[in-house]
Amino acid sequence: MSSTDQQAGPSKAHGHAHLQPIFTPRRTLSVIVIGAGASGLLTAYKLQRNFDDFSLQVFEKNPEISGTWYENRYPGCACDVPSHNYTWSFEPKTDWSANYASSKEILKYFKDFSTKYGLQKYIQLRHQVVGAQWDQTKALWTVSVKNLETGDTFQSQARVLINAGGILNAWRYPAIPGIESFQGQLMHSAAWPEQEPDMTGKTVGLIGNGSSGIQILPAIKTKVGKVTNFVRQPTWISQTFSGDFREYTDEERKKFAEDKEHHLAMRKEDERKMSAAFAMFHSGSQEQITLRAYVEDLMRKKLGNPELEKLIIPEWSLGCRRLTPGTNYLESLSDDNVEVVFGNIAKITPAGVVVENGKEYPLDILICATGFDTSFKPRFPVEGAGGAKLEDMWKDEPQAYFGIAVDKLPNYFMTLGPNCPIGNGPILASIEAEVDYMIKMMSKMQKENLKSFEVNSDAVRDFNQWKDEWMKESIWVEPCRSWYTAGSPSGKVLALWPGSALHYLEAIRDPRWEDWTFKTEDGANRFSYLGNGHSFVEANQGDLSYYIRDHDDSPIDPVLKKPTKE
Repeated sequence: MSSTDQQAGPSKAHGHAHLQPIFTPRRTLSVIVIGAGASGLLTAYKLQRNFDDFSLQVFEKNPEISGTWYENRYPGCACDVPSHNYTWSFEPKTDWSANYASSKEILKYFKDFSTKYGLQKYIQLRHQVVGAQWDQTKALWTVSVKNLETGDTFQSQARVLINAGGILNAWRYPAIPGIESFQGQLMHSAAWPEQEPDMTGKTVGLIGNGSSGIQILPAIKTKVGKVTNFVRQPTWISQTFSGDFREYTDEERKKFAEDKEHHLAMRKEDERKMSAAFAMFHSGSQEQITLRAYVEDLMRKKLGNPELEKLIIPEWSLGCRRLTPGTNYLESLSDDNVEVVFGNIAKITPAGVVVENGKEYPLDILICATGFDTSFKPRFPVEGAGGAKLEDMWKDEPQAYFGIAVDKLPNYFMTLGPNCPIGNGPILASIEAEVDYMIKMMSKMQKENLKSFEVNSDAVRDFNQWKDEWMKESIWVEPCRSWYTAGSPSGKVLALWPGSALHYLEAIRDPRWEDWTFKTEDGANRFSYLGNGHSFVEANQGDLSYYIRDHDDSPIDPVLKKPTKE
């Protein structure tokens, strides 16, 4: 073997022998992830795929993984995104039973994903995070965790803390006087009993006409004696992206599995349709005018009742509140055993519901499809640098950086934080982009042996100022009492990205390192990671001529270049 074929690197007698090649990590990357829902599972997968020397703990409060899709199991619960598009972009599923998947089927998808990639070894179920504190001296997060089986609380530390708990997970009963006095069966859509309650012949009250309420009503109406839907405000109900609900035939599922190109083309076309609809969210746009007229006409045909039309069809723009395709909801409102009552509920008594005009509706069962705490405030105390408390920082208005980071919280990330694109387009694609951003940051941390990273306060301020200005020309600032504005008709938009989902993917594709402050280990030269002068490739006996090729590769991301014409 010639000398040129030997592993490159300094000899033991060389003055640089005590140093390592460039980008050699000096410590294990330790990470704690809060939540084993979709975001938490993806984070575990991406860490496992991209790092060799890492430790990971995922704390999940529930007895099973999958987050939202474990907690939401009410009758009729299903995703309003076409089933073949409610998957990770790299992990398609060909055997969906129908064009819109039930919560049980989606739960199975994420459990299968976890099993396939061996993610269970990182996850501790029935472990709830109850506090997190940044240790400035050690540059570590100290996380307090309660074991819900034993009641014991312990602490664990990690270099990086990722809150993947999401926003729609802190359910709550509505603040209606007397709700605790109800003597019948009281249920919430997000805390449905694991054993399905018997509603046969019962008189049922259903509060709400949001995403959950419009799925529950058609699912229970044939079982109950009577159902009264208490509705506070009108809502837009659209047609589904992938046509009316239908089950796939065996032949269709076989074609999905065997014809990969056909399956991919279908997924891409449905995704294209969802992304192409974004222009409707611009106030006064032609797309808004056209689609509003179309949906309004569709709703009138399904309602077939002028009185209901006046009460159900909103005055505000299509999409100001979350636009939901409610299969058979509108038609159900005219059924003989269904009554819809508009207005506020005055109080709840032991026997039932009393509305503003004083009329009481006796009930056996009361279902609250009334949503979640959408304030973005954490369910546990988070204390960052200098004793900064996230609850205090977000007391009046939650402000984040691109929905993933907060100033004064070093080495901290979150998925689906304030102003993430939760209603702007395909949500799972956005979660992938967020986690990829985090992976790039943690890779930089490892390669350059950084102690900490923290987004700058002026970057958070400037982003939120720009966001607020952009929102003024969107339909989301209209007075429609949406959770996008935390329920306040005059509040700022807190839960949506100022642009399309594709816009978000491109905005965070390449991190703006200039918006961050990086710190090295105390006293270390920022360039110490350059090491002994030898490359990573040399040290690992890689291809020493990897840069030689027969074509030119542009340094600019091809996704962000205009397509060339043939």
